[in-house]
Amino acid sequence: MDPNLITPFVSSVQNVFSTMLQLPVTTGEPHLHQESGPSHDVSGIIAMSGEVIGSVVLSFPEEVAVAIVANFCGENLDPKDSDFADAVGELVNMVSGGAKALFPSNKAVSISTPNVVVGAGHHIARAKDIPCVAIPCQSDCGDFTIEVGLRDNHEAAGAGAGNAAASA
Repeated sequence: MDPNLITPFVSSVQNVFSTMLQLPVTTGEPHLHQESGPSHDVSGIIAMSGEVIGSVVLSFPEEVAVAIVANFCGENLDPKDSDFADAVGELVNMVSGGAKALFPSNKAVSISTPNVVVGAGHHIARAKDIPCVAIPCQSDCGDFTIEVGLRDNHEAAGAGAGNAAASA
């Protein structure tokens, strides 16, 4: 996977969390994510299409998601509340949009409406031909992960779109 499609997510998550939540984030060493499921129990998912295809997942342990959403919204929300899912969706949207703006050569890329899945053991269907890189993140609210599975669409001649679907 092109590092130029990964590093914008490191910058974007740090920028979004420090600006919108006043929550500094440090990132660990990116590594290949080989499991079929997400890293944690709460996943905000964005698909990308255009000159870059694939998906981005912001994945939190539930207790970390609860703390981060409370910080973001200014109130405690139950993970079963639709406002909780909306907040997680908005976070992945802001991180993905910020990263997209940092892609090289101003690539023409569209991002989908976010999907959010809450619950242990859920599965995210990813394009099999696009490797997924996990970027571990640490914050005062706890650890979480950004999972980036993207490819320059020019490499995908003849391949299908890299949209992700989630199921509980």
